[in-house]
Amino acid sequence: MGSISSDFPSSHVVFFPFMAKGHTIPLLHLVRLLRRRFRRLSVTIFATAAHRPFISQFLSDTSVSIIELSFPQDIPGLPAGVESTETLPSLSLFPEFCMATKLMQPDFEKELQALPPVNFLVSDGFLWWTLESASKFGIPRISFSGLSNFVGAISVAVMKDRLLAGVESDDELITVSSFPWVKVTRSDWDPVFLPEADPTSLHSRFLMASIQATINSYGSIVNSFYELEQVFCDYMKHGGARPKAWNLGPLCLAQTPKEAPHNKPTWLEWLDQKRSQGKPVLYVAFGSQADISAQQLNEIAIGLEESGVSFLWAKKGRESEVEEGFEERVKERGMVAREWVDQWEVLRHESVKGFLSHCGWNSVVESVSCGVPILAWPIMADQALNARMVVEELKAGLRAVERCGGSVKGFVEGKELQRLVRELMEGEKGKEVRKKAAEISEMAKKAMEEDGSSWRNLEELVQQMCNRQGQKNLQGTTGEGNTFNY
Repeated sequence: MGSISSDFPSSHVVFFPFMAKGHTIPLLHLVRLLRRRFRRLSVTIFATAAHRPFISQFLSDTSVSIIELSFPQDIPGLPAGVESTETLPSLSLFPEFCMATKLMQPDFEKELQALPPVNFLVSDGFLWWTLESASKFGIPRISFSGLSNFVGAISVAVMKDRLLAGVESDDELITVSSFPWVKVTRSDWDPVFLPEADPTSLHSRFLMASIQATINSYGSIVNSFYELEQVFCDYMKHGGARPKAWNLGPLCLAQTPKEAPHNKPTWLEWLDQKRSQGKPVLYVAFGSQADISAQQLNEIAIGLEESGVSFLWAKKGRESEVEEGFEERVKERGMVAREWVDQWEVLRHESVKGFLSHCGWNSVVESVSCGVPILAWPIMADQALNARMVVEELKAGLRAVERCGGSVKGFVEGKELQRLVRELMEGEKGKEVRKKAAEISEMAKKAMEEDGSSWRNLEELVQQMCNRQGQKNLQGTTGEGNTFNY
């Protein structure tokens, strides 16, 4: 395996993840990978008090240093004690939460200055202000992107050509000039990204600051691999609006095999039982962020019940309870798990043959890495474009919404979901997308193996960052001009 040049026996990288598990977990996979391949590379991670236990447990068998920062308190609009997006009572408070992170900047800089020399900083794209901090001490900042290259390339191309302006309907299909085989709708983007959005709103200002900081950073890390998104990687490299990007994924494949737990969680015992019965299982999960109406959840329950398919539904805290009696009626073939479920372990389980998903990028990457096809039901953020990529580009999934014009988002009726679940799990289209997902899984493994594209990219990144003579002024800018006051 690779090792750092002897010129830098004390090479040092700092990580600062965003306070959301979906943003943190891929970076922790990267930390593991770095420590395994580059043993002389020391790692320091910044975390809030509430976030630290999760990180410590995740990396309990890995030698890293963790520095704890206090999350700001008494922020207007934010409940006391909220230190992660998972504990926000409503996603409407997301901009306020993100802006509050900047109040950690003085303490972050104090701790950063006291550290041994740092070769580079990897911080989440939402922590835009870390560019300014890193620049003060001549440290190159690399932004971690939670987006796919497809989302980045399509968004840049659409914004450059102003394709969302003057369109009559949010569901009208629009041809992307730079990629004429790709069609999108206005509804594929959240309202804050549309031309008529108020640029002075807190959400708009936060997003613009984050985008600008990424553009002005030394580079970015993407949890993807070149073979998955070749055309879109090339576009971002040659025509996109960001600095050099290193595709290092799928980072979920950096995990080492776990020992079988002495006391298996209930959901894992249930999956083992379905495997022994020869019953294929549909995994159902919609992430930890989305607000889903009780009416929609009941329609999903109807679709699952009437499909006759075995399913494991990982319900999160924001999801309300479904109609009384549902779990009793489906108990022989369906399980609703309310405790924390290890999604990676679920998707790689031999009984799991499909995934009804919101298409968050981590979920997409994990699913195709395991060869599991997706029934795509996007809800917000980049999920609609991810769904298009899965269904229309990769051919590794089906749409859950088929009657909303050109849109991939929308309300799902139970009877329609029943039909689509059966098609994914038992139909001819399901066989086709399952075959394609299996092919992508093999590609993903090769990308992460020695001399694969992601393996080489990580080698290049570490050698480039740790063999530099002098670290000053390596950013695209000094970071000035990105100052943002809460």
